[in-house]
Amino acid sequence: MNINWPARIPLGYFPTPLEPLGRLSRQLAGPQIYLKRDDQTGLATGGNKTRKLEFILADAVARGADRLITLGGPQSNHCRQTAAAAARMGMECSVVLRGNPPPQSLGNLLLDDLLGAEIRWAGSETREAVADSLVAGLRAVGQRPYLVPLGGSTPLGACGYVRAMQEALQQLAEQRIDIDTMVLASSSGGTQAGLVLGALLGGYRGRILGISIDSPQAQLSAMVHEIAFGAAELLGAPSADPAGRIDVNADYLGGGYAVVGDLERHAIRVAARSEGLLLDPVYTGRAFGALLDLIERKVIDRRERVLFWHTGGAAALSAFSAELSPR
Repeated sequence: MNINWPARIPLGYFPTPLEPLGRLSRQLAGPQIYLKRDDQTGLATGGNKTRKLEFILADAVARGADRLITLGGPQSNHCRQTAAAAARMGMECSVVLRGNPPPQSLGNLLLDDLLGAEIRWAGSETREAVADSLVAGLRAVGQRPYLVPLGGSTPLGACGYVRAMQEALQQLAEQRIDIDTMVLASSSGGTQAGLVLGALLGGYRGRILGISIDSPQAQLSAMVHEIAFGAAELLGAPSADPAGRIDVNADYLGGGYAVVGDLERHAIRVAARSEGLLLDPVYTGRAFGALLDLIERKVIDRRERVLFWHTGGAAALSAFSAELSPR
């Protein structure tokens, strides 16, 4: 079908590679695992937020914005990529981070500073309240701030992953690969929403499994559905109802968001030592750990072909050195 794409500003290097994890697949005796390398989108070490920001930045420019404001955790990949996008577009950027500053600026926090972002700490307040107050204050003095919601997970941002699914399906067709299951880390919902909608529009009938990073199954499913439905309306495809395609597993929440446990430690070391592949401690480490466990428990059959979406985040590794060190 014809898609009515919103305006977009190119920020990344596409298509990102699609490659087999041959050595690991052999070690596991199946399934055959492939990797979609969205850690290589190129914007300030890359990651999935670049695709979302291409559409969000176009909207910000169209509205005459001179500053981007967004929010996240202390090691937010989204904040790092938003700061990079703002720098590339000649805009100012403010990031509102949860809690209080740590003793050292490591990982993404260091990159936020290098990229020129003003860093504000929410302390005991909510990030949303601090961001809203900042927007109001800037508008009062004549500036034109543009608020980018958490993770860029809006219907507009999700359009980036509708395009990503189109890109992946073309690569798979060219390489004559049939994928049974796609697996990804899912938190703010926009990436999964875009992939689900892209699958509907592109005719992909396989499973798209979102491994929840921090939300109960019902809550994340509802978020994904709302974003996907909004994106369908935005793209001129309101009849593409994603409800029946949303698949969320929330069995791997562990100690909570950004709490590194044995699952993440094991997955990060397995990927690094079998394939020279760096995963991050918060998102891909947890999701890849879930994938390994689902294979071990035969929930994912060893005869399947699996595509894991690597959404980036390795820039945060140094901030988790204590948690990742051998015990």
